[in-house]
Amino acid sequence: VNFAPGAKNRFHTHTSDQILFVIRGKGIIATVHEEIEITVGDTAFIPSGERHWHGATNESHFSHIALLGRDNQTTF
Repeated sequence: VNFAPGAKNRFHTHTSDQILFVIRGKGIIATVHEEIEITVGDTAFIPSGERHWHGATNESHFSHIALLGRDNQTTF
């Protein structure tokens, strides 16, 4: 998934755990409680059912590979 600077998705949940592998730039992973900046080489674990969003910082492109369960369903 590729994000332009400042682009992000909206709050959502997954029915499976999600793992993000950052491969380019700087991004943010946010829950309803906190925002964490991540960068190339970082890995993020988002548990099933955790309401979250992710996207690029305002200053950087951001790309990640997302790993989800085969039968995952996403709810916005």
